[in-house]
Amino acid sequence: MGRTIQIEELADVINEGLKEYADLATEDVKSAVKKTAKAVKDQINGSAPVRTGIYAKSWKVKTTAESANGLEQTVYSPNRYMLSHLLEKGHAKRGGGRVRAIPHIAPAEEMGIEMFEGLIEKALKE
Repeated sequence: MGRTIQIEELADVINEGLKEYADLATEDVKSAVKKTAKAVKDQINGSAPVRTGIYAKSWKVKTTAESANGLEQTVYSPNRYMLSHLLEKGHAKRGGGRVRAIPHIAPAEEMGIEMFEGLIEKALKE
């Protein structure tokens, strides 16, 4: 199990172990990002207001940035983005009064944060 090394090799062996751990952790983090982004998109699809269904179905996930040790994904609505803020926060009517807010993005974001933290903790403990 263990191996005998010379003191001169100690730094190289430690660096090798740390690189191996970083590679494993990177794959786990990327996997957690992908799972979380899909879950957030699915929750927004399920809780978005439905009049015709086009807005709810319009949500997508795209990879914004990816490197050897990182991944960034964005959940967005490419063709109904102008409605997102109005539906989430509510807005004033033309003739006076207000349209009530229908929060559907913020709860999905909070769920995504909790899910991502849980997946990271679980992956790094294993």
